[in-house]
Amino acid sequence: MACAALVSMACAAMAQDVPKSIRIGWSLAKTGVNAGGVDTTTRPNYEMWVKEINAAGGLMLKAYNKRVPIEVVEYDDRSSNEEAVRAVERLITQDKVDLVLPPWGTAVNLAVAPVMARHGYPQIAATALTDRVPDLAKRWSTIYFMLGKTDAYAEALLGYLESARNDGKIGDKIAMVHIADGFGVEFAAALRKAVAGSRFKIVYDKGYPIGSQDLSPMLADIKALAPDVFVGFSYPPDTVMLTEQSKVLGFNPAAFYVGVGTNFPFYRSKFGPGAEGVLSVGGISGDDPAVRDYIRRHQQSSGKAPDHWGSLSTWASLQVMQQAIERVGRIDRAAINQELRNGSFDTILGPVKFENQIFGRIFMVGQWQDGVFQGVAPADRPGAKPAFRAKPAWK
Repeated sequence: MACAALVSMACAAMAQDVPKSIRIGWSLAKTGVNAGGVDTTTRPNYEMWVKEINAAGGLMLKAYNKRVPIEVVEYDDRSSNEEAVRAVERLITQDKVDLVLPPWGTAVNLAVAPVMARHGYPQIAATALTDRVPDLAKRWSTIYFMLGKTDAYAEALLGYLESARNDGKIGDKIAMVHIADGFGVEFAAALRKAVAGSRFKIVYDKGYPIGSQDLSPMLADIKALAPDVFVGFSYPPDTVMLTEQSKVLGFNPAAFYVGVGTNFPFYRSKFGPGAEGVLSVGGISGDDPAVRDYIRRHQQSSGKAPDHWGSLSTWASLQVMQQAIERVGRIDRAAINQELRNGSFDTILGPVKFENQIFGRIFMVGQWQDGVFQGVAPADRPGAKPAFRAKPAWK
């Protein structure tokens, strides 16, 4: 009888300890310059993830042998790094959320990383990309980078170009422009480094300021040089402008690469068949049933298509987080971090295992092919397709 009473008391105590919800917070831009990227890549995935988990009864916490639903606490960082830092600090210290999902974009992720690390909150940065990734991973033990390193993207692009050149489809002249901000500066430097020692030569290399309203003079100068390859490391508004003004000028090199933004649904919607053959960062395995099902569910959940790079990285990061939580079986951030650091996870991108907190085994060059921003490089990634070796004429 005494044993039975002790068991009963233990069960009652455990029942009292079962959380009613898992409180997950995030700070995402609803306003400002980051809002478009957030609304395309991040918020729809976060909302779909919560919706699907709660529809299944919640996250399975084996410590209680019970599914526990997610409760969301969110703030608008108004596209301000400083506001994002304040919001994340508030989520952790005042709202006492169990976990924080990361913001959208490189700069904001790096801004909040010290706060997340100081409080021991895992941060799977699905939309952050910089050449400083290895050093940053050493600095912050709780951050994990999904997209890899900048130089890998430049090397993948050069690998594609070398293959096309070997096939006799393009020559060796590259014209490059970049937005004078962190993304553009880093990518341009990485491509210069990759090209050095190759058979390619950069015949034009200039930056342009954020907020530029007309890049046609620059493009006219480039057209006069008759390059075989045009590369624009641009933000979405500039990606559209570079494409539109190239069409107007009749500038149609054999390889045309712009972005980010090229992999967003709006690019294909805006340019239609004219997008065919355009290259950029990212890409998907368009024939993969899991990818196709994800796109269908995303469309159903949010009413719009995902982008073909960061959206899949974001969804994969959520799959990783869910698996880590459910393996640990309770909200124990130190144990979850340990699982993220050492575990292997099944995701829409295939198996994910962080090496020194870095993943990066994803498509790094994609191309619009028949309405899909298809991954083309690295060519040995599962689901890769051959790229068009020469871009079709503008339509």
